[in-house]
Amino acid sequence: MAMRGERSGRKSDPMAKAAAAGAVERSAGPPTLQALIDLARLVARSGAPQLGPRLAAAVTMTLGGKALNVLAPLVLGAAVNHLAVGQGAGVAFALGFAAFAGGWAFVRLLAAVAPNASDVVFAPVRAAAQRRAAAETFAHALGLSLDFHQTKRSGALSRTMDRGSRAVDFLLRILAFNLVPTGVELVLAAGVLAGKYDWRFGALAVTVVAIYAVSTFALSNWRIEHRREMNTADTQAAGVSVDALLNYETVKSFGAEGRAARAYDAALGDYTRAALKANSSLALLNVVQATIMNVGLGVMAVMAGFEAAAGRMGPGDVTAAVLIMISLYAPLNILGFAYREIRQSFIDMEEMLKVTRQTPQVADAPGAGPLVRAGGMQGAALAFEDVGFRHDARASGLEDVSFVAAAGTTTALVGPSGSGKSTIVKLALRLLDPQEGRVLIDGQDVRSVTQESLRAAVALVPQDVALFNDTLRANIGFARPEAGEAAIWAAAEAAELAGFIGDLPQGLDTVVGERGLKLSGGERQRVGIARALLADPCILILDEATSALDSRTEAAIQKTLRKARAGRTTLVVAHRLSTIADADQILVLKAGRIVERGAHHELVARQGGEYAALWRKQTRGARGLIQPA
Repeated sequence: MAMRGERSGRKSDPMAKAAAAGAVERSAGPPTLQALIDLARLVARSGAPQLGPRLAAAVTMTLGGKALNVLAPLVLGAAVNHLAVGQGAGVAFALGFAAFAGGWAFVRLLAAVAPNASDVVFAPVRAAAQRRAAAETFAHALGLSLDFHQTKRSGALSRTMDRGSRAVDFLLRILAFNLVPTGVELVLAAGVLAGKYDWRFGALAVTVVAIYAVSTFALSNWRIEHRREMNTADTQAAGVSVDALLNYETVKSFGAEGRAARAYDAALGDYTRAALKANSSLALLNVVQATIMNVGLGVMAVMAGFEAAAGRMGPGDVTAAVLIMISLYAPLNILGFAYREIRQSFIDMEEMLKVTRQTPQVADAPGAGPLVRAGGMQGAALAFEDVGFRHDARASGLEDVSFVAAAGTTTALVGPSGSGKSTIVKLALRLLDPQEGRVLIDGQDVRSVTQESLRAAVALVPQDVALFNDTLRANIGFARPEAGEAAIWAAAEAAELAGFIGDLPQGLDTVVGERGLKLSGGERQRVGIARALLADPCILILDEATSALDSRTEAAIQKTLRKARAGRTTLVVAHRLSTIADADQILVLKAGRIVERGAHHELVARQGGEYAALWRKQTRGARGLIQPA
């Protein structure tokens, strides 16, 4: 009877709901036709081997097992009747009884083997559907635009994908091979009881099952609120722990380990209180179910006993009727669990499908072709034509931004924080699409080419380089996976990494840790530079690419970057103006507009100009740093 509810432990409840951040878990009605259609379509495109034959064989074996479940008690009943009739008649009747009893055992064996064989046959289909669901959601999530990834919570998204894919497996297993076959078994059992014995036996079986089902559904609906509270608390606890673990440096730097642990403990306390309520309601559900089942079984036994006393049934028939009821009750043991989990699994699957139904704001246009790169090493011309873009979360954005970065030249972007420099970088990479105007590379609108070809031609070295928890070789080679050892070493040398890597015991096979946190900030930036150089782009974007380096290393890297910029168009975002003094043109942004443009010497010479004021402020600070105390 312990299986009638769901598992109550937190770790052993893999089907629990993890709603996306900020979403309130909702109650769901019975599975809709559209949900079933979505599930069927997922199975159809799962790519499972021999899908049709496996499905047919699994259904046949499952239904056959249910029929044998009803047949087995009849065989045993015949054996008991045979024995009763043949009392004192000698060995022949004993052998007949043994034959019937052996047949009953064999039929029960077949009934037990059939669903297990069905599970083995259909398991590859379930696994393929689960894999397809997870892979499609993951690929689609990666393809969604910047706005989605800036607002998501990684832990919640990961749980949504995991639970959604697990829900697919559960629904296929419980719907196709449990509830539907159990309904078939009920029809067979009622027909056998009514036809072989008395219509009242069939009516009793149907009535007891109906009362059991209605009571289970009603109590399960009442329990949903407790489950919702428990799942919400579970999600909150998971979010607190994941956030603290991902940002452990911040936690440690502020000495907040105890505070983070207390917040997690408080979240676990909320979960525990909700779990206790859920477990108590589960116990009530189990008691009600057990009462209905045993009352029904008792009534069936009494009715069969009266029939036997009247001579209309033999002792074996009494045994058969009771065993049919017991075998019918067995799959009903998990009805409460199955009902709630089916509802919850459809919610989980729907949450997963919501991700796949989101349309990325930046997508390849129909018929988009590859970016045509000019031959040679002259780079590519980058042009912004009357570009406008406004972020939802900001009062201002880019307005009427126009400039041309000629092929092979260096263009620098300077200005205060929030002036639009990063937005220009994202537009050049087509992480965002302009709301007004166009962005062109060699005269080609970036919206008319594929994103893959665009990003193969444009490489970014960000201020905060993100690395995978993998080897240095894998992180540098990420830009060009087919690159050989020599090319990776050449990129590392160009980024002033060769000496550092050579001193490591495992060299390029050194694992850098999660987000590269085993490396210093400067080392991470040099890995990012090496990765960008290995990509061999025609446009190189440097977003404060040397901000985390010491002065000596920065000077060496700047020299290396000057070499790397040769033959490439370079877009540089800088706060330290000394690093872009040699740029061919400098664009000064303020409040989303280009307020000044020109070469370094021209801008410095402008009296009252924004750039000249920034230059004086930075050079005055530098002179002050070297004055004696």
